[in-house]
Amino acid sequence: MVSKPEQGSGEIERMPRVVFLHPDLGIGGAERLVVDAAVALKSRGCSVQIWTAHYDPKHCFSETRDPDLPVVCVGDWLPTSVFGYLHALCAYLRMIYVAFYLVFLSSVEYDVIFCDQVSVCIPVLRLSRRRKKVLFYCHFPDQLLTQRKSALKKLYRAPIDWLEERTTGMADLILVNSQFTAGIFRETFCSLNQVHTDVLYPSLNTNTFNQLSTKAQGLQGLLPEGISHLFLSLNRYERKKNLGLALEALAVLRCSLTPGQRAGVHLVIAGGYDDRVTENVQHYIELNELAEQLHLEDCVTFMRSPSDSLKVVLLQTSTAVLYTPSREHFGIVPVEAMYCSCPVIAVNSGGPLESVADGETGFLCEPTAEAFSKAMERLIRDTRLRRDMGQAGKRRVEERFSLQAFSDQLYGYVVQLSK
Repeated sequence: MVSKPEQGSGEIERMPRVVFLHPDLGIGGAERLVVDAAVALKSRGCSVQIWTAHYDPKHCFSETRDPDLPVVCVGDWLPTSVFGYLHALCAYLRMIYVAFYLVFLSSVEYDVIFCDQVSVCIPVLRLSRRRKKVLFYCHFPDQLLTQRKSALKKLYRAPIDWLEERTTGMADLILVNSQFTAGIFRETFCSLNQVHTDVLYPSLNTNTFNQLSTKAQGLQGLLPEGISHLFLSLNRYERKKNLGLALEALAVLRCSLTPGQRAGVHLVIAGGYDDRVTENVQHYIELNELAEQLHLEDCVTFMRSPSDSLKVVLLQTSTAVLYTPSREHFGIVPVEAMYCSCPVIAVNSGGPLESVADGETGFLCEPTAEAFSKAMERLIRDTRLRRDMGQAGKRRVEERFSLQAFSDQLYGYVVQLSK
């Protein structure tokens, strides 16, 4: 394994050539990290390409539309499921095909492969005539992201889980996104206990945020008038994100406010949405139904796949971000919120324990509607606290999660791997 690099040690004659392999280049947190990593290495002079099994220019981060950051899509003709089942197997086959195409059917020259999410492509990459180094970034063990409610599902997942562990260990360097994930990695992949992993925190490309801020349009026409306190939930439409907690917290909060205060409180639930993903479609409907059951139709707005500029203006104008997933691997949304001087109310587990300073840049709460609503009420009633938390959050991001720090650390790893 590769030890942690020393910055600024030595020089190389030619800048490293890096190819990123990612399953689906959409607009989730994993995709945000891949794009930021590619942009960071490109800014250091590296030759960079992103290879993926699916890419839609209408459903992607804006940086990927830059012709100077090539995106190569192969294998999108392969199925993503079989009659709504076997998603993991199909994802494995698609990434194996991408790796096979890169190694045997393309003429691309590269020194380092950066892959994430799906490790089963690593053995294929090993088949290159001139063996190249592989960096694997573990957002979270895939086998922990699925449920096994039936014996058939357990039987189906058994070889896939074994492959994930075995092929992850074939990487030349393994990075994880938080100390929390590092601990889960060791607990899950027992045979890799002796494998060294380094933590590379996701970063925030503040330059991009600053540019979007200057271009950001207002929210006129998108939200009702008379809003004095806007709360924002920003996550993909997936059940594991526990978005219903934000709705339930709003319902509890409204009970503690006067009618006048209640009228000015509004919640926006926004996030990645893909018509191809059955769960996105189903969960969007489920959340709308929950809002109706809680009688919140007039004080909740749902947004699907908001643009980058709209996301920035939402963060800048919100009283707080409600970050509802439990045991989240890292979670870039709290970092984005803090940079926009927006306090964060998050569940007190997983990545937010490392990104959010409880009582300083936001609140870390139990995953209950009552706990979240109390934190929301404090920020409504205390304008100074809200301002101080926002300012502290921005300082924390600039000190700990800057793109420069991320770029320096990642570039050091790539340079050492390419030697």
